[in-house]
Amino acid sequence: KQTMPREMGFDYSGISFQEQKARQGVPPSVIFGLSLLFVFLILAALYESWSLPFSVLLSTPVAVFGAFAVLWLRRVILGYFLPPYLVQIENDVFSQIGLVMLIGLAAKNAILIVEFAKDAYEKGEPLVKAALEGARLRLRPILMTSFAFILGCVPLWTASGAGAVARQIMGTTVIGGMIAAGAIGIFFVPGVFYMVEKWSGAGKQPESGMLPASTSPVPGD
Repeated sequence: KQTMPREMGFDYSGISFQEQKARQGVPPSVIFGLSLLFVFLILAALYESWSLPFSVLLSTPVAVFGAFAVLWLRRVILGYFLPPYLVQIENDVFSQIGLVMLIGLAAKNAILIVEFAKDAYEKGEPLVKAALEGARLRLRPILMTSFAFILGCVPLWTASGAGAVARQIMGTTVIGGMIAAGAIGIFFVPGVFYMVEKWSGAGKQPESGMLPASTSPVPGD
């Protein structure tokens, strides 16, 4: 072990300098928090409700969980062939870009289910039946778009050449997240919609067939 003289120092340059400069700005957690806040406000204005946006936003952790699960599985598989210090769960800019894509796509699928469930509920269907009807009507379109996106990202997952690792990480993130969003989210979103609407008091429907009592005219009026 050697000790550097006191008059010597170090400095960053190139990409390392840009990374250090970026760390001095707004933290990523603040950026993600503000993004979720803006999405919540937009959905609240779209649905004219403060509770329905939770049905959409609570579905995004499923995609994020699937992405990290596949990244962990990738680390376990590569651990048999590479030294431990070369195998870690990636949390770099490429995986974060994939997570941003996943949040948008998972929210899109949830919006489709919530929109149809909301329409069915407003037409007089019971809350449980409306939630299941929204999932049933949008099952095929969600599976079609999910499989199309997954197959389109396979070239990223199997990339080779210069910059292949970055593309493989991004492909692994989005493919794992979309598999979880398509396989689990289609069952998770109707349940979240039901619970959110039930807790917000929207599940109290007036009994069907009940009409307001008509008042008979008073003689002399």
